[in-house]
Amino acid sequence: MAKNRKRLKHNSVGVKIMQETKRVKNPRKQRKRLFNAPAHVRHKLMSAPLSNELAASRGVKALPVRKGDTVRIMRGDSKGFEGKIQRVALNEYRIYIEGLTREKVDGTNIFLPVHPSKVQIRNLNLDDGWRKDILARKKEIEKPEREEKQKAKPAQKPEEVPEKVAEAPKKAPPAKKARAKKPARPKKPTIKKEEVPKKEAPAKEEAAPVKEAKAPAKKAAKPKTKAKKTAASKEATAKRAVAKKTAAKPRAKRGASEKTEGGR
Repeated sequence: MAKNRKRLKHNSVGVKIMQETKRVKNPRKQRKRLFNAPAHVRHKLMSAPLSNELAASRGVKALPVRKGDTVRIMRGDSKGFEGKIQRVALNEYRIYIEGLTREKVDGTNIFLPVHPSKVQIRNLNLDDGWRKDILARKKEIEKPEREEKQKAKPAQKPEEVPEKVAEAPKKAPPAKKARAKKPARPKKPTIKKEEVPKKEAPAKEEAAPVKEAKAPAKKAAKPKTKAKKTAASKEATAKRAVAKKTAAKPRAKRGASEKTEGGR
């Protein structure tokens, strides 16, 4: 019973993967599908492109790699290395090529794993008849598609211009109705102004030579006479001087001491 359950479970998973054709964008689900893919799906994922010469002769662009195919590494540290495939590991999605090895610390040599997408198939191993049938089937499928693309479109014939149909005589536009003209108003008589003869501008008289006017000579300034002091004025001034001397001087204010400052 347990074995049958496992078989049913395995088959149901395979059927689900085959039935699910919807693309998954979630990276988590993509990795899950990759690691849980069945053998027939893994086989397709192990495809590698063919060289230009091989693709032209076989009519196929890519094929899953097999043991015995000659391949060349196109990318990575070992770019340009060419050799035969010794082993194909479907569980690892890797291939191992003869001669591509490295030495470990203990001195043993191990093969370096290479992903099939990094190689180019240079020569096919056709020992298996099944593979020949696959090539023939693929070629038949791809051939009609190429032929359809290569078929040139037939040259388009210049379209014949149809003869011009006799155009119907165009109808003349309807004549505009003549509007009754209003009687013209009598024009007012224009009174012509008498032409006044223009006065001719008098000829500019030649400017008479201006005589240089001589500046009048300045009159001699009269000497200032000192005012004569009269006897009365002298006496008045003498009295003022005496009065100033005899006048009592104003009493000087007594300075306030520090003790008495601010009140008695």
